[in-house]
Amino acid sequence: MTMTVTTIRHILSTGQRLCFDTSGRSVHCAGSGQDGEFRSGEAWPEPRFETQGDDLALDRLTGLAWPRIASVGDFPMSWPEALAAVADMNRENAFGHADWRLPNRRELLSVVSHAHHRPALPAGHPFTVQQTWYWTSTTASRAPAYAWRVHLEGGRMFYGDKTRDAMVWPVRGESDLLAATGQRRCWDSDGDVVECRGTGQDGDLLRGTAWPEPRFAVEDGGVRDRLTGLLWTRSADQCGLCAWEEALVAAREHRTGGLFWRLPNIRELESLVDAEHHDPALPDGHPFDNPQEAYWSSTSSAYSPDWAYCLYMHKGAVGVGFKAKPEFSAWFVAVESTPGSRAPHRP
Repeated sequence: MTMTVTTIRHILSTGQRLCFDTSGRSVHCAGSGQDGEFRSGEAWPEPRFETQGDDLALDRLTGLAWPRIASVGDFPMSWPEALAAVADMNRENAFGHADWRLPNRRELLSVVSHAHHRPALPAGHPFTVQQTWYWTSTTASRAPAYAWRVHLEGGRMFYGDKTRDAMVWPVRGESDLLAATGQRRCWDSDGDVVECRGTGQDGDLLRGTAWPEPRFAVEDGGVRDRLTGLLWTRSADQCGLCAWEEALVAAREHRTGGLFWRLPNIRELESLVDAEHHDPALPDGHPFDNPQEAYWSSTSSAYSPDWAYCLYMHKGAVGVGFKAKPEFSAWFVAVESTPGSRAPHRP
């Protein structure tokens, strides 16, 4: 069998270093096929964050800067109020800067550690956060009166009604590491399309690395994502509805194209999402066969390790599922040798 050499780009490590069985008990990672074995993605610097005075902290992984107190106004607010509050920060030159923005879904998700909970942030972080929902600037295209939110207690990402309240954590700076979300349009709180300019929404600011065109290339062994470098099975349905352990085993036994395959971690799965589309939330013109509604990842939930993170591909949400239940599908990514990356972990 052959191993393809490529460089994985625009995907962060989840932070997970341990492995767990279906019942949530800690197990050796070697041969498990879990996230903690492969530790794929951009490794975190140590320390992850660098404080900039009393008010700000720089994420040394992404290059983005965040207020150390993760709450504008110290209270939750609606999505239109959140966008307006960040605009007020810029008019007031808050913390000495006038380029604050409401983070898009990938920017906010980038601070999440999938190895931690309460809050789901890296160990030793310098922030004061609320363990609740936080707004992003990205509208849910499947339900445009709703916008994406991240829950900082456990790291889930679902959308919420724009007229309801959530916390606001602005960001500033540029990151070559994070990819754009794909969103190009803007919507108001009623779900009506509006002109993007000046809204501060994801579709207005378009932050993140632009996607190549075409995004995907069909190869003999599978489909190459030209943005991330990952190679995926062309069939996006590898085990029907299966339990988590069944998905891991099916990946280990898969031999298409003479390659070794594995179950992707949750960040790898999320990297496929195009926030402009839904049902499925994949880029327009993608070459994949049989996209399913939801997928297992190889990443256990730090909140309760008898659960694992999953991606709801019809809408693009990040949630969790009970490992023992055969309620999600599986999609495989190739195990590939990447220069400078960590080899599979052998405890």
